[in-house]
Amino acid sequence: MRKKKIGTTVIAISLLLALLAGCTGSSEPAEPASTPKAGEDTAAEAKKEISVSILDRGEVAAEEGSYENNRWTRWINDNAPAKVNWIPVPRTQVQQKLNTLIASGSAPDLIWEYDRSYISQLAAQGAIQPVDGYIEKYSTTYKAYLEKHPELKPFLTINGKMYALASARGQETVANHGIMIRQDWLDKLGLKAPTTVEELLDVARKFKEGDPDGNGSADTVPITFNYNGVQILRAFFFNNENQWYLEDGRLSFGRILDRYTDSLALQKQLFDEGLIDKEYITDTNFQRSLQLWTTGKSGIYLGSWTMGAEFVDLKKNVPDAKVVPLEPVASSYGRNGLYQEVPANMYIAFNASMKEDKAKAAIQFLDWMLEAGWEPLRIGEPDVHYKLVGEVPQKTDADLFRKEVFYAREYAILNEWDPKPEWFSLMAAQDPISQEQAKLKADGLVTAMKNNYRRDIAYNPDLPEVSQLIATFAPIAQQIEAKIVTGGGALSPQEGMADMRKEWKRLGGENVEMLVQEWYESNKQNLK
Repeated sequence: MRKKKIGTTVIAISLLLALLAGCTGSSEPAEPASTPKAGEDTAAEAKKEISVSILDRGEVAAEEGSYENNRWTRWINDNAPAKVNWIPVPRTQVQQKLNTLIASGSAPDLIWEYDRSYISQLAAQGAIQPVDGYIEKYSTTYKAYLEKHPELKPFLTINGKMYALASARGQETVANHGIMIRQDWLDKLGLKAPTTVEELLDVARKFKEGDPDGNGSADTVPITFNYNGVQILRAFFFNNENQWYLEDGRLSFGRILDRYTDSLALQKQLFDEGLIDKEYITDTNFQRSLQLWTTGKSGIYLGSWTMGAEFVDLKKNVPDAKVVPLEPVASSYGRNGLYQEVPANMYIAFNASMKEDKAKAAIQFLDWMLEAGWEPLRIGEPDVHYKLVGEVPQKTDADLFRKEVFYAREYAILNEWDPKPEWFSLMAAQDPISQEQAKLKADGLVTAMKNNYRRDIAYNPDLPEVSQLIATFAPIAQQIEAKIVTGGGALSPQEGMADMRKEWKRLGGENVEMLVQEWYESNKQNLK
């Protein structure tokens, strides 16, 4: 974060945000900063309109409005050089939704995703266009930013041309997955934090049988998780089903490696012993899993390194709960880190149908976002959502921030947010729960970055044949995996893996592996 920037823009942001009608805590969404009279010729009316995708995580409170229309979308349109229409796409179905919009010709002008492979796929399909020329012709801020961050260029370049813009991740967003454990449960049962897969299994069994919640019933579900959970189990075995790994100088797909078989065996063991929720496969939105954690019925949560609502709601339900981050446990392959992101953050692509006048407006909007727009979207309004302590923004009211600001973070599609662990206690509100949460967050970030996550190449092969194969193979593999895990003795992990490899081969996997190896040999200088 540009700390000096915050200090010098506090007054300006205060004046701008003060224009928002609609009081904090009002039952109605805040009104736009200005409401022109009919027919009035205003600068806002002269702005070029662009549309931008935004991830719908279900976080906008009813009082705030919607992802399309809330205090922050109006603030953006009052202050940005373009008028932005935000197009929500469900977080858990983002690519499917964008594909549908693209196929119908109704996709937004700016399409963004965290997945570079998806952006590469859109480039191969002709759904997006190169942005090099627009940056050179119309950008000032982002052009200078790229010169300071040359590490971004390989991630943004496809077949020699830049197809996306992105800002560099701060440490807080390089870290992603994390494990949390109930320290009070460990203490009650006289257990130490597990350091190996075997110890994790032993602790989970004790959590199941030892009545750690003290209600006299063996009704706990030791391990719960959100959408990160299964990948965390994979990471123990140095595997991610969607990554490619260098094995003896050749690239191999994670989902068909022997290490993946081992991860399935662990997943099956957890299921068979009742150490994870028996309904987790049908709990597609993970609400049941979340409820088990927040009501104090689970002792280990596989999710992100930072806990937001999951922690606050747990403390409301179980005030004496003590949560600490858990370092990833070691398997027979050693200790891997949990998933960490590459340097490039959101990949922002331009719809192929967007004309130059809109592209110019989009570049001007992105320059503004990187220069001035992102900070309020991350920290809120001064003297309402935060105050400065030195040069660190401290939340004044955690609940208010959570309601009015937290959902706005991804509107800042280019940003320089990079808080350090030691900031967290200063940034947080000063009430006991917020301070406890801030310490957990600081410890969680340090723990998440303690071990390097295995990533043999910087990004996956951006070949259409690869994307097509994986898209076809994934649902077949998922069905086999579900049978392995939940089918009792019907299909062993080894038998299931043999079936998956047959399907991979049937779908042309061997030919794709040959293309991938050729791609690697041609691009290895950019993949370190």
